[in-house]
Amino acid sequence: MEGKTCCVTGHRDIPADETAHVKVALRQEIGKAVNDGFTVFLSGFTDGVDQYFAEIILELQNKNPDLKLIAVLPYRKRKDSLCQKEHTNTLLDACAEVLIIQEEYRPNVYAKRSRYMVEHSDRVIAVYDGREKGGTVKTIRFAHQFRKELREIPVGLILDKNGTNLGQNRI
Repeated sequence: MEGKTCCVTGHRDIPADETAHVKVALRQEIGKAVNDGFTVFLSGFTDGVDQYFAEIILELQNKNPDLKLIAVLPYRKRKDSLCQKEHTNTLLDACAEVLIIQEEYRPNVYAKRSRYMVEHSDRVIAVYDGREKGGTVKTIRFAHQFRKELREIPVGLILDKNGTNLGQNRI
């Protein structure tokens, strides 16, 4: 991919009272990335954070046509299901490219998609609530493994290893 590349990871189930804060923080991180010379942005197009990210990139693209959004989808039928929803179909149509990691669904396909995005990015923006399981933490681990720059947006309740609430973490 040509240009400095940034991808996003985050939870699908952001609490409704946190959504506005997440969108503001994402907009700020994306703005910093653009100011730092990033022009290519990868989204896995999962519900929640991935789609907020895509919406913001496409909005900014109206003012800065050098920005490029690429959808990285885990398997072909995922694209079909996204295209059935008018909103996500519109977002996908606006992408510079739609990459499909593999044809068929397999249990590890989302991890493969996340690994691909991290490997092909210079910076990873993570919206993360401290969970120790799930795709977001796996993607953060890929970022560490591949020594990528990680920008974390904490959200919601942050829990320690034992599941003890460490307090509300505001953006």
